Amino acid sequence: MIIGHSLLNLRDRDMTADGIDGMERFESPGKGRGLRVTRAYRVGELLFVCPAYSHVLSVSERGYTCEHCFARKEGLSKCGKCKKAFYCNVECQRGDWAMHKLECSAMCSFGESWCPSETVRLVARIISRMKVPKERSDSEKLLLLKDLEGNLDKLDNEKREMNEADIAELHHFYSKHLDFPDHQALLTLFAQVHCNGFTVEDEELSHVGSAVFPDVALMNHSCCPNVIVTYRGTSAEVRAVKDISPGMEVYTSYIDLLYPTEDRMERLRDSYYFTCDCKECKTKSKDKVKLKLRKVNGDEPRSEEIREMLRYARNAIEDFRRAKQEKTPAELLEICELSMDKMGSMFEDSNVYMLHMMYQAMGVCMYMEDYDGAVSYGEKVIKPFRQLYPAYSLNVASMYLKLGRLYTVLDRLSAGSAALKKALAIMEVVHGKDHVYVKELQKQISTHQK
Repeated sequence: MIIGHSLLNLRDRDMTADGIDGMERFESPGKGRGLRVTRAYRVGELLFVCPAYSHVLSVSERGYTCEHCFARKEGLSKCGKCKKAFYCNVECQRGDWAMHKLECSAMCSFGESWCPSETVRLVARIISRMKVPKERSDSEKLLLLKDLEGNLDKLDNEKREMNEADIAELHHFYSKHLDFPDHQALLTLFAQVHCNGFTVEDEELSHVGSAVFPDVALMNHSCCPNVIVTYRGTSAEVRAVKDISPGMEVYTSYIDLLYPTEDRMERLRDSYYFTCDCKECKTKSKDKVKLKLRKVNGDEPRSEEIREMLRYARNAIEDFRRAKQEKTPAELLEICELSMDKMGSMFEDSNVYMLHMMYQAMGVCMYMEDYDGAVSYGEKVIKPFRQLYPAYSLNVASMYLKLGRLYTVLDRLSAGSAALKKALAIMEVVHGKDHVYVKELQKQISTHQK
């Protein structure tokens, strides 16, 4: 989709000494702290860039991605001591040493027993950085890390136990290399990271690592967001996905927007402890389309039958999430197919619960190198995704990317080029025209056209 006006490349927008140019922190009615603009922004314009206060690379990315700058490339050099951390060059290795030294010796000592969670690894790095005296980092122009909301008083027993387990893990793996604050401070810090941590993802929404961006965390949530957060290495970039007028609040989405209002509300209450009052949550205008039903002999199912199937669908999603840790790909595909068969008796293929399972099945097929099967599921998913997600959606762009690359593998070059161009049109808005993902995709498309 091409927007009707030119995009401005504002990656190098100047930051003021005491804040961010064009942005201001304010008290948002009913929401507490918030962020609003002091000038107009158009679709695709960059509002601001926030470097990570601290970041950590996912273990699964080691060997493919630089630990320091998150560049994905071939020929990375490994740490000579632990042999597990990889870097672009000596400069990146030196730049990361202050953080990597927390893990390097420990990984050598623990060997295969080295297994702290990504959250624990991130918190260890935050603690280490907090030891360095500095009033404000470039990540805290509007909000200090220590002032992040943790909602510690709202945690249920299960989440409190998780925090205690995280603290025990932190002590187990880092006690020889790090001085810890007191227990209450650790509880607060873990709660802050759980509420405000960001999952850094690539162009296909694959998990790359985790990070904290205090200024980005200042933005409040809406299911009708006017900005989107994407990543350039270890920096977060905030771009407009709607035109924004001076004085308007900046809203991002904390959650996947595919699902109906009840599901979104539950996720927000469970993870962020608030109830959304945006226009979509008040009107539920997309819920009927998202929960599209099949008619049997011209009649829709009874309310009780619908509720029962919804319970089944939500449980099926949770069961599949757990099964991914222990089942084989073939078993996972069977789980998807069985759940789709049952839901398909009542739900249309465009129903979001059917779409969820199709998307999972597509991923399993890709892992199994069943590219025809993956394309079959992807083609069923893409049109409803286009309808149900916002105009400039990373979920839609990543689906077009996957389909385009699958078509190419299957030598369906015309279809591949068309899908990649649709991905590019979205990515130029959400990532910016000068992003490495965009440039690489442009090269890929031009190769197809030769």
